[in-house]
Amino acid sequence: MFDFNVVGGTTAREIIAASRSELVSVVRDAYLAHHQGDSVNPNSYFLRFPEKPSARIIALPAYLGGHDNVAGIKWIGSFPENIESNIPRASAVLLLNDYATGYPFACLEASQISAARTAASAVLGARELLGSVVAEKIAVVGSGIIARNIIEFFAAEGWRVGDFALHDKVPAYAESLAAHTRDALGYGASVHDDLGGALKGADVVVLATVAGEPYITEPDAFAPGQVVLNVSLRDIGPEIILNAHNVLDDVDHCLTANTSPHLAEQLTGNRDFVDGVLADVIRGDIRPDATKPRIFSPFGLGILDLAVGSYIHRRAVETGRATAIDGFFGETRRWS
Repeated sequence: MFDFNVVGGTTAREIIAASRSELVSVVRDAYLAHHQGDSVNPNSYFLRFPEKPSARIIALPAYLGGHDNVAGIKWIGSFPENIESNIPRASAVLLLNDYATGYPFACLEASQISAARTAASAVLGARELLGSVVAEKIAVVGSGIIARNIIEFFAAEGWRVGDFALHDKVPAYAESLAAHTRDALGYGASVHDDLGGALKGADVVVLATVAGEPYITEPDAFAPGQVVLNVSLRDIGPEIILNAHNVLDDVDHCLTANTSPHLAEQLTGNRDFVDGVLADVIRGDIRPDATKPRIFSPFGLGILDLAVGSYIHRRAVETGRATAIDGFFGETRRWS
């Protein structure tokens, strides 16, 4: 009951690399549990800094029932300027709490977990909205760690892709991701200086940037039937959202913080443009509309971090790769 384990990032990355397909199923189950009300997922809390307007540290508390039956919180920092020093933008830890007693039982390095649950959610959304794991072309806008993880999850799920068309404001980043995509994963990969050229003819579009406001605003930027994974949430103008088939992961969470769907709500004063959530598509309650672009906007729920983190913790303990901290709790009895 009073065990406390630490799981480092290297171990988490190794477990994720060996378990990507399983993690897609873990995320799918978490979405369905959330849809059935077997979860608690409060709003995220943002710590911002007046002298660093682009930086933030976010707290995501949550509870996930079912076989996990675990509470916890992810504390994740996002400092975009880090990349100028070749340091990853995001850093994070995840605490897991026992539901029966409330005692924390594990601390995990969570930047890997956060990237994995984001990638698993995106690839799950792509499969459900496209109805296939075959794509002649997948466009990826942004070439950071999240983009890399998404492509790795496409590979783990057995997607057959003719070409990954990569675009980044810094061409060298796109070149690096293209080399990884070709050399490590065996896919074709091309680099496009022009955003429109990358998007044109793509079956799936992945938006994985750090954009703070919309820059894709042309009404015909996306084609009918094209699946758009709006991972970074703020790339797309609200007018495009209003003319698309919109699937979110959670309506209340996604319609906050000036995301593209939130801007659409502010523009219209209603939520009529929201067609449903991903769990509705998984359950067959709604069918993707082939006459419009199909946009999946995942806000990123704390329950997904708990689901993936719990899986990684279990695997780390089972394989002897978790570090036990003896005597972590100073008192384990109210009275001696």
